[in-house]
Amino acid sequence: MKAAVVYRSGSAEELVLEEWPIPVPGVGQVLIRVKAFGLNRSELMTRKGFSPYVQFPRVLGIECVGEVEDDPSGEFKKGEQIAVCMGGMGRDFDGSYADYTVVPKSITYPFSSTLPWEVLGAIPEMFQTVYGSLYLALGIQPGETLLVRGGTSSVGMLATQMAKNAGLTVIATTRNPQKEKALLDNGASYVLIDEGHLTNKVRAIFQEGVDKVLELVGTSTLRDSLHCLKPGGTGCMTGMLAESWSIADFAPMEFIPATVRLTIFDSGQIRSSVPVFQEFIREVEAGRVKLAVSQVFRLNHIVAAHQFMETNQGAGKIVVLP
Repeated sequence: MKAAVVYRSGSAEELVLEEWPIPVPGVGQVLIRVKAFGLNRSELMTRKGFSPYVQFPRVLGIECVGEVEDDPSGEFKKGEQIAVCMGGMGRDFDGSYADYTVVPKSITYPFSSTLPWEVLGAIPEMFQTVYGSLYLALGIQPGETLLVRGGTSSVGMLATQMAKNAGLTVIATTRNPQKEKALLDNGASYVLIDEGHLTNKVRAIFQEGVDKVLELVGTSTLRDSLHCLKPGGTGCMTGMLAESWSIADFAPMEFIPATVRLTIFDSGQIRSSVPVFQEFIREVEAGRVKLAVSQVFRLNHIVAAHQFMETNQGAGKIVVLP
């Protein structure tokens, strides 16, 4: 099989396409023939060496959709559609940047769909992250106001749609004024150009602040985002588009406004159920959710795909087809 392997941290050129043996599933595992996978910023960070516990060489890729090739237990049938994400994939063990991958059954989502693979490939991690952030972490309710900081990311685009469909008013942000129309077309009621400080801009629209904030940029803007919240509001840090894990000299009493709540969401810790995942696919099939796929690449163009992701050219998910 073909696999894109990283032998040492560095630029996108460190992704090397090689012929590797097809892995063999063990007890509690399943072999998946990869049909599509989405790219994620966390993979970019791992490639750069920002994931300290990842050992190279490694096949990256924290998600994929495909078909069951071999399940030694017989629980899954050959050819059955299946999705998988997180659970150490592409970090603790080789991931989806390949024709085949072996994963634990505990992180799989069997599903049924007529959607094309390039659409299905955009779903697993993006949906898990958005659903978990909005419903499990933020507990969104109809009538609330939500600030999505990092609105042109794939997670930000889907979060805006799902929040709007749930009856919320959404403010989405972008650093690029040319992407304002795309955010409005995606369902945002307001678009703010993010120059690093949003508190005054947000309060010019909602004087007391917003009910909820989904922070996708990361630690560099988190403090400002928390000050956009009204008293009793909740902020959830989910993304790290700025590629920074930590906050230097973090002083909670100074950093977090009084009565404002701060939480995080990590799909590696908490996952949605298989029925919830299947229901979301039905929403996409019915046209009630439109997935933003910015570009589709082939596996032999994985270097170009990573370069495209790193330059932030697109608005939405980047999908790769083996």
